[in-house]
Amino acid sequence: MRPSHRMRPADREVSPPEVKLKILPALADLFRLVMRSGARGLWPRLLLALAFTVTGALTGIIAPLYLGKAVNALSEGRDHASQVVLAAAGFAIGWAALRFTSSAAPQLRDAIFTPLGQASVRRAAAESFAHALSLSLDFHQTKRTGALARTIDRGARAVDYLMRILIFNLGPALLQLVLAAVVLAKTYDLRFAATAVITVIVYGAATFSMSNWRLKHRRELTIADSEAAGRAVDALLNYETVKSFGAEARAVAGYDVALGDYARAYVKSNLSLIVLNLVQAAIMSLGLGVMAVLALSESAEHHMQLGGVTASTLIMIQVYTPLNMLGFAYREVRQSFIDMEAMLQLRREAPDVTDAPAALDLPPSPHGRGGALAFEDVSYRHSARTEGLRDVSFHAEPGSTVALVGPSGAGKTTAVRLALRLLDPQAGRVTLDGCDLKTVKQASLRRAVALVPQEVALFNDTMRFNIAFGKPDATEEEIWAAAEAAELGVFIRALPEGMETKVGERGLKLSGGERQRVGIARALLADPRVLILDEATSALDGKTEAAIQATLRRARRGRTTLVVAHRLSTIADADEILVIRAGRVAERGSHAALLARDGEYAALWRRQVREA
Repeated sequence: MRPSHRMRPADREVSPPEVKLKILPALADLFRLVMRSGARGLWPRLLLALAFTVTGALTGIIAPLYLGKAVNALSEGRDHASQVVLAAAGFAIGWAALRFTSSAAPQLRDAIFTPLGQASVRRAAAESFAHALSLSLDFHQTKRTGALARTIDRGARAVDYLMRILIFNLGPALLQLVLAAVVLAKTYDLRFAATAVITVIVYGAATFSMSNWRLKHRRELTIADSEAAGRAVDALLNYETVKSFGAEARAVAGYDVALGDYARAYVKSNLSLIVLNLVQAAIMSLGLGVMAVLALSESAEHHMQLGGVTASTLIMIQVYTPLNMLGFAYREVRQSFIDMEAMLQLRREAPDVTDAPAALDLPPSPHGRGGALAFEDVSYRHSARTEGLRDVSFHAEPGSTVALVGPSGAGKTTAVRLALRLLDPQAGRVTLDGCDLKTVKQASLRRAVALVPQEVALFNDTMRFNIAFGKPDATEEEIWAAAEAAELGVFIRALPEGMETKVGERGLKLSGGERQRVGIARALLADPRVLILDEATSALDGKTEAAIQATLRRARRGRTTLVVAHRLSTIADADEILVIRAGRVAERGSHAALLARDGEYAALWRRQVREA
């Protein structure tokens, strides 16, 4: 099949520039982020940085006046050369000292402000990352991981950029314009001040107008950037699937199409930037030319000395220098506000599952190791599914094993997620030891329930880290005991680096069976009240599965177990088996009782026996 050379609308991420931008609320959000950054000495650092900013702007405008006085001293005192040189040198040294101060002040400001900016970035990124992790499964299943990570990263960096550009770049530029207008009007003539102000106004109006025109190109560039990043991350995360279907060429073709869209958008954006720079240069040159003509005419009429010509020109150059980046700054400030708003919009997403205001820790189990898990008339339907669970009820006694069987899509995985409270039922309730899961804190619940999924996803870290993930404070002996119980001991000892072996992205350096055994070891180490096994041995060979099943039977003793299985031989010893069909409990009972009933379970058993 030929790869499409156009991105379908459904494949595109929602472009951050489509976020409705309101400047004042955005500034308020920015201020609140800075205030809760937790930076050491926040207010002293901020005030000192502002003081250096004002100092740099003020000395930058005053410095040219001293150079002008030096030029005047040379032109006036031709008869007393030594005295003239000393006077001119003094003014020149004063000019150099002020110029150094105007250059050094921003550097000192940055040194003082950088810890505050980084603390704000850290807080913004950490809060957004934590919120993203708290969002529902439905949210994450409809978002691309790469694009979501870029939203958080760009939004956090926008916080630091906005503080720097608004407070320490555009702020000083405006202050310098005001100071320049005052100095030119008082020292020389109102026409000089008017020329400076009018030039800046025209420059700013043209810059803002053309920058708004360029926004459509920036939108296209941002969309193309997100699409290319999303495609790359998507293919890399699903590397094994791509390889197994020989789809490398298709993945590369899709990425190349996205890069082509990005390249075309970049060319358009760059050309529009060149046009903007040319217009800005023309306006700035015209302003300087008018100022030079005024100064020279005043000098010719002996209303201004030569030093005044030099000083007025240098003052204009000092005012115009920050304006060189006005177009870039305006576009980036607007884009940064949009990036920050996109991040804040992510944080406004309400998670479907939250701790109630009065939520308490799950109390200790009154039954020892096991917990009493109950579904009471539970119903749940996914928005993207035609069917879900409907009026499902069962009670797993402490230390018992309840198995869920049925065709794919019947609702077994939904039941597992409800037991973990990754979802909340839309009707009915799920309880553990008599406590409604909605009334207990999620962290305490997750410590009491452990899952071994069919597809075990591992972190790109060591074997030790992955096994101990459910119990970070586990001792070395406990980690090895869990590994031995999951039939991993011999395998780990045979590895060159043992427990320090890196398992690769999502554990791809391990086989499917090895990943499942790591998942089992991780769950066993957590020592939960309720152990959930979702096809936990589906990737194992027959010999290893038999050994693991024996291990799991030992682990289930005294512990409540919820098992999802397709191979009925693995749950024949369960205390109760529920046959789920179309979201409802079609049959229930022990293995022997269901065979005797000769219903759906018995037919499924006979089919599997024949296949075996």
